[in-house]
Amino acid sequence: MRIRGCGATSRQTRRLVSEISVSLTTPSTGHERVRPAKCETHPGCRASVRPVAHVSGGSADVEKLRRLVRIPTVSLAGETATDPAPFEEFISALAESFPLLHDQLTLHRVLDHSLLFRWAGRSAGDPVVLMAHIDVVPVEESAPWQRPPFGAEIHDGAIWGRGTLDDKGSLVGICAAVEGLLEQDFAPARDIWLSFGAREEISGPDAVAAVAELRRREVTPWFVLDEGGAIAHEAFPGVRPPLAVIGVCEKGTTTIELRAEGRGGHSSTPAPNGPTARIARAVVRLEKRQFSPALTEPTLELLTRIAPHAPAALRPVFANARRLQPVLKRALLAAGAEPAALVRTTMAVTTLSGSPAHNVIASRATAALNLRILLGDTVASVTEHVRKAIADDSIALEVVDANEPSAVSPYDDPAFELLASTIDEVFDDAVPTPYVMMAATDSRFFTAICPRVYRFTPFRMTKGQRESIHGYDEHIGVDAFLAGVRWYARVIERLPQ
Repeated sequence: MRIRGCGATSRQTRRLVSEISVSLTTPSTGHERVRPAKCETHPGCRASVRPVAHVSGGSADVEKLRRLVRIPTVSLAGETATDPAPFEEFISALAESFPLLHDQLTLHRVLDHSLLFRWAGRSAGDPVVLMAHIDVVPVEESAPWQRPPFGAEIHDGAIWGRGTLDDKGSLVGICAAVEGLLEQDFAPARDIWLSFGAREEISGPDAVAAVAELRRREVTPWFVLDEGGAIAHEAFPGVRPPLAVIGVCEKGTTTIELRAEGRGGHSSTPAPNGPTARIARAVVRLEKRQFSPALTEPTLELLTRIAPHAPAALRPVFANARRLQPVLKRALLAAGAEPAALVRTTMAVTTLSGSPAHNVIASRATAALNLRILLGDTVASVTEHVRKAIADDSIALEVVDANEPSAVSPYDDPAFELLASTIDEVFDDAVPTPYVMMAATDSRFFTAICPRVYRFTPFRMTKGQRESIHGYDEHIGVDAFLAGVRWYARVIERLPQ
């Protein structure tokens, strides 16, 4: 089959598209690019910026990041599982590292260790919330780290350690930008809130509590900015300029436990159709009953924006993405697991449990099913899909964690344009574009008080760096970190009144 309007066969299309997807967040050489259009409706998006000396960070900020990375702020599920001492140490070190920020901004502690700062602005305009998180995921002892995970050593122009990318790099980047502006007696055009969570990695209650505090103070943000996309190099095959992917929504995250029960007994006299057999059959049935594909508006917009930079064979396909949705859906599904995740709800069996001994038949077997829910699906609809796919009333389903997909934030809007045009200024080789974020962040809770919630981490990341997040060998380039400091500072400087 040939796609009308270009010479690419369906096999060629699948081969090219197979490199699409997780690459949506990472360096390549420059390429001629289409500049984003100027925003005619909002003066703060392009010009009329109060002139100040640029804040670009420096070696002192690098050392501050290293100091904070060395503190193992690991969050663990369970009320008493997390050691509070590293978090107290981190909060003290943060205050020592950024004295002007702590002196001139007002601080409200949220629950135990989360921080909420207010920086008073020059006008009564709706404020902005900048987010990051203090905690990090645990380090597996068997993981083959090249450098000590909490050593913050510098090698090959990069800082190595857990949290450099997720998410202490962003946290220190924001603080360094604020500190640098305060050194110049700069006051933002409107209030800025800094929300730093301490239990993001375990979906703790801190973000909800921060939202409740802002609501109590009648704060209605103009926009919220959290971690998320990045400066993505070599994101699509043949697309040479990096993509600056800004998350405008998140997939929902839901976990369903499947449970089968039976008599159990001695392994020498097994009865047919026991709990483990029924759970195994259910898992196989789920594997065969995947969700139907759908192209969301942010994904269609992404394809449209990169069309001018795509290979000649794919350029008309991407440019006409809305008209060629059936072709694109089939191509993405055929291209592998990562591209398929762009166009459908995914489900993965993550844990299995059965008998505690080799010679004991399980009286109870369970499987945990983690789902990432695409826009258009709901917790209720995916639960019903799972129930029908299993087709076994003897298996109980329990939704143990439920989060709907987030609302889509506007990307034809002055707030998005402010972020995009600042990307254009600091990362002039990048093409800003919206996308659907597949991971979950604390920012999803802020949609309750703000319709513009964006996810963007202003750092260049290679594919290997992205894979290191929650894995091993996590590291951030020194130059990439300092460029991120500069980007945060310019966003703050360019806020309109």
